[in-house]
Amino acid sequence: MRLFQLAFPLLWVLAEGEVIVLKDMYGEIRTPNFPELYPSDSEVTWNITVPEGFRIRLYFIHFDLEPSYLCEYDYAKVENDEQVLATFCGKENTDTEQAPGKQVITSPGNFISLTFRSDFSNEERYTGFDAHYSAVDVDECMEGNDEDMVCDHHCHNYIGGFYCSCRFGYLLHSDNRTCKVECSDNLYTQRSGTIASSDYPNPYPKSSDCLYRIELEEGFVVNLQFDDSFDIEDHPEVSCPYDYLKIKAGKKEFGPICGDKSPGRIETESNSVQILFHSDGSGENGGWKLSYSVTGISCPDLQEPLNGKIETSQSKYTFKDQAVITCIPGYRVLKDNVEMDSFQIECKKDGTWSNQVPRCQIVDCKLPKELENGFMTFSTPANTTIYQSSITYFCREPYYIMTPNITAVYFCKENGEWMNSEIGTTLPVCQPVCGEPRFSRSKLARIARGSTAKRGISPWIAMFSNAWNGRPFCGGSLIGNKWVITAAHCLHNEVSPDETSTTLFTLSSFNITLGKHRTLNQDDSEQVFQAKNLFLHPKYNSSTFQNDIALVELPQQAFLNDYVMPICIPEEEVQPEDFVVVSGWGKQFLRKLPEALMEIEIPVVAHELCQAGYIKMGRVVTDDMICAGLREGGKDACSGDSGGPMVTFSQHKNSWYLAGTVSWGVGCGDSDKYGVYSNIYRNIDWIKATSRVKY
Repeated sequence: MRLFQLAFPLLWVLAEGEVIVLKDMYGEIRTPNFPELYPSDSEVTWNITVPEGFRIRLYFIHFDLEPSYLCEYDYAKVENDEQVLATFCGKENTDTEQAPGKQVITSPGNFISLTFRSDFSNEERYTGFDAHYSAVDVDECMEGNDEDMVCDHHCHNYIGGFYCSCRFGYLLHSDNRTCKVECSDNLYTQRSGTIASSDYPNPYPKSSDCLYRIELEEGFVVNLQFDDSFDIEDHPEVSCPYDYLKIKAGKKEFGPICGDKSPGRIETESNSVQILFHSDGSGENGGWKLSYSVTGISCPDLQEPLNGKIETSQSKYTFKDQAVITCIPGYRVLKDNVEMDSFQIECKKDGTWSNQVPRCQIVDCKLPKELENGFMTFSTPANTTIYQSSITYFCREPYYIMTPNITAVYFCKENGEWMNSEIGTTLPVCQPVCGEPRFSRSKLARIARGSTAKRGISPWIAMFSNAWNGRPFCGGSLIGNKWVITAAHCLHNEVSPDETSTTLFTLSSFNITLGKHRTLNQDDSEQVFQAKNLFLHPKYNSSTFQNDIALVELPQQAFLNDYVMPICIPEEEVQPEDFVVVSGWGKQFLRKLPEALMEIEIPVVAHELCQAGYIKMGRVVTDDMICAGLREGGKDACSGDSGGPMVTFSQHKNSWYLAGTVSWGVGCGDSDKYGVYSNIYRNIDWIKATSRVKY
């Protein structure tokens, strides 16, 4: 409370029956002639008005009026527009009930009137009264109560007035006291949900109009279920005059609804529902809450296909429900001639299914892949390729062997692929069998001064011959089924001392013949090729024959048989005194070609011993070379044998492997002049990297 006590203006009356209007924030009021005797038959009214937001505080500091029963004679009356607040008379020192004493009168509003009246006499010389008033600030926020709050949410007082504000999410109504919510555009499109009045279960906002819309596709029907706790302001005689719910569903309407009895379940029979909730500016009711769900148009029951099932099987299907059709293992869904793992259909709004239930077709793995250099047999009758059929792969023995060493049975699996229990869908590889000729070696003959080799005893040997005249000029060895290893000097023109590089033969200028036995006459086992690619060792030196080794790629695989088989690549290096076999069609004495393939068995010679025989001639035997032969001579390779195989037998592996290729020498079988061969083992890494053959 705030009192304004400054210099008081003095107010008095000059004539009887006068009305005085007072608008100051404070003032002093005295009876006429105060402090002298007041006149008889006098009536004066002071109308006091202060600004809105203030009240008037009135009290008397002197009071002396003629006393009478019920103040019939002289009196001071305080009133507002609607009622008399007090009537006083008498004297202070007599302590009568009618005298104001120290009583302070506070006006209900911002207006009060004080009337003084005297009758026809003042015989005992009464002096009247001296009163003061002042404007007092009203704390409107403190005067409200729970039932009649000044503001809905928050009240803020200031001198002369107050203002209201709302909690977050609310808006102040036009009355500047009530808080409402903005809830005119609530859209629900899910198939289920809950809707409630704002702040539920606390009292809902006043002066609000809320619209909730549930919109679903045609084919759905919305059902509402109100909670039992339901409280909307009602009237005992008039139907929902204050607050109410109205529900519109298609052409149907429900409501207005109010009171404390829940509507329970409402079946709207529509896919579009509008819920309007209205509240006026009063009341403290708890509100409402509902949950909604949808049902749809029913579709016919589904029949599972033969060898299939419905993953989403249920007792009843309605609009938008989906069914997924799958098949048992070994079968696949067939729809429009397309195989798939599953197929989905949906219940439409008209009560029909989007598609017919497809059928299940047994898995067909189709014809399996062919095995290179092998073949397959079906384990099931009629060569069937459907689910659980089986096949077995075999390599073309005895010329190929299966890697890895497995039982190559493959079954048609439910995923439509042929699978082996050990290596899955990967096919085995048929690797060429190496170093195991089909003919046994009964006797070894000589090349220089030797006899003819047995046909087929060296099935890996290759003849290099001139493409125009058929004359042989070098030999080679088959490794794998598509590569021939030979001497590098066999594949280029002679290099003169002043030349720095070699010129390779053209690919069409020579032939490579496998399965060859007779030198010039044709054999029925021959396979003739022209080279696809030539690869000389990158460190080959034509002047010293260092790294005198080359690889020739054939244009296609050689057909392996009893007369064409590859030689093995060495896993270890030959040692001095080991015996090796050298084969070739090189010239014999009198520079004549032999009638057929020649071979000889000779020992490997220590490197130092070989070097001693050539050192006087200025020739160097490098570390990548092997020497073989007899000290006394007589057994050696000769002209035309270059590039041909030097092989040895491995007792451990029970097969022949390539130890070297014929490279160079002085003479043919001369004493102390051993034959020199390129060491295959020393060049094994380059051979494997270039040929990419799996050995």
